[in-house]
Amino acid sequence: MIELAAERLAAAAGGTLLAGDPERSGPTRAVIDSRAVEPGDLFVGLPGTSADGSEFAPAALEAGAWGVLVADDHREPALAAVAGARNGSEAAVIAAGDALTALQRLATAWRRELGCKVAGITGSTGKTSTKDILAALLGRRVRTHRSRENFNNQIGLPLTILETPRGTDMLVLEMAMRGEGEIAELAAIAAPDVGVIVNVGPVHLELLGTVERVAAAKAELIRDLPAGAACVVPASEPLLASHLRDDLDTWTFGPGGHVQLLAMEGPRAEIEARGERIELELPFREPYNLLNTLAAVAAARAAGVPVGGRLEVRFSSLRGEIVELPGGVVVVNDCYNANPMSMRAALDHLADSPAERRIAVLGTMAELGAGSARYHREIGERAAALGVDVLVTVGDGALAYADGFDGETHSVATPEEAGALLEEVARPGDRVLVKGSRSVGLERVLA
Repeated sequence: MIELAAERLAAAAGGTLLAGDPERSGPTRAVIDSRAVEPGDLFVGLPGTSADGSEFAPAALEAGAWGVLVADDHREPALAAVAGARNGSEAAVIAAGDALTALQRLATAWRRELGCKVAGITGSTGKTSTKDILAALLGRRVRTHRSRENFNNQIGLPLTILETPRGTDMLVLEMAMRGEGEIAELAAIAAPDVGVIVNVGPVHLELLGTVERVAAAKAELIRDLPAGAACVVPASEPLLASHLRDDLDTWTFGPGGHVQLLAMEGPRAEIEARGERIELELPFREPYNLLNTLAAVAAARAAGVPVGGRLEVRFSSLRGEIVELPGGVVVVNDCYNANPMSMRAALDHLADSPAERRIAVLGTMAELGAGSARYHREIGERAAALGVDVLVTVGDGALAYADGFDGETHSVATPEEAGALLEEVARPGDRVLVKGSRSVGLERVLA
């Protein structure tokens, strides 16, 4: 619950309370989809590409919203709707010059009210899994709230903060970016005490051009941490070296870092963190998730939270989900997103997994700029070198995978066609990796 009285909430958002009791206690959460409004919610009408969300304020009020926050030019319809609303005499109407800015300002104010520690996590790949692992580590010891699914941008991050209950000890926020200045914007809202950069790789090159500029954009998180805060970075990433600061408590992870994996026997991982021996029982063994775990351990220890014992992680959807199909075919549904780093890691894990045959269903890796064809061809070469038996490319942008692959290859136009093809070519005992950028919609392969 956002425990700010209506008048104070409106002021925090930089808006004006036009209707409703100024002393009424605050809403349960903020939502931006009028169809998802439940009694007690604050509906925020954000401008969109095809419609302005403020137009749906009357529908939100009719659904029992605590109140609505709309752009100034939508105040009159919202006020008119209050009279007929389910809780018309109580519903708040708040108007602001820009609804998105108001949402972000409100989140900034509530983050200050919470007074909890905040960990902000970014990276070219693996930031969502690292967020999930860190939340699981912290949740064993302290009251923890984390970003849901892909609530990681200029809208999702404020919404996450605004659903965080008072009394939370640790808030774990994922921070995504496509261009320069976006991490800085998120850091200004979240004010993290611990900043984590999982890795730096060739992503968003269409906008940023070079991996060096990707590193600089990610490093906005380091730059904007307050003096004395903690910074967690890979031990083997030279692109971040020039961005490190002497006034931060810097933790490195991975081989040669402050936090290292000493041994892995079955599910038991032995980890060293600045001389401290930590034992964790992990439900996974993928090398990339073991590295993500080291980053999460570093973040937890940097925040002063002890870790250890059995870890139960609830990963966000479409990230390495194991789906067993009738007939003994196992599918690794890892289709939330893809870039050269994550694609190589997923193929490595596919090659290491027991199977009669290994099939890779790969969609386009988006936003790679002028070097896109080369990156796709190199992934095809990697798949061939790892002994992948069958390659299925999905969409025109994925055709270049086949240029580097010398095994059995099929090319289809849509995820649905890939699904139909799998029914024909997959055999009992096969293991199938499904991976591509979010824009491809590869979750439809299993529809």
